[in-house]
Amino acid sequence: MNITIMANDKKKELMVQFCTAYKSVLAKHTISATATTGRLVAEATGLPISLFLAHNQGGHQQVDARIAYNEVDMVLMFTDPNSKDPWENQYTMRTLLLCDAHNIPVATNLATAELLILGLQRGDLDWREVIRSRRQY
Repeated sequence: MNITIMANDKKKELMVQFCTAYKSVLAKHTISATATTGRLVAEATGLPISLFLAHNQGGHQQVDARIAYNEVDMVLMFTDPNSKDPWENQYTMRTLLLCDAHNIPVATNLATAELLILGLQRGDLDWREVIRSRRQY
């Protein structure tokens, strides 16, 4: 599965800790991330991660485009619910709407991310493979 990770500046350390804890699960999949988050996670875990641009340089839009083209199977996007930045909130909402439109599992917090990762480990998300293969024709 293709998993994309992103994290607000205040949540980057939490994302690093999460990916470290679930490294064995994530290692079986293809991981991509916005630049800073991906670099931090790769350095901490040794996982190979394809990097997009930084969030403020268009990385969020790159992720959204991959979602729209059905090239992402799961999004782990740790957000800051206290953010007062209207642009960041707008980017987050657009990504959530795209995930909803394309039936892509998405987590915006640690609790939901753990549920998705444990479901992924059990095979509960294998249906994404069927959806992706149908859309390639």
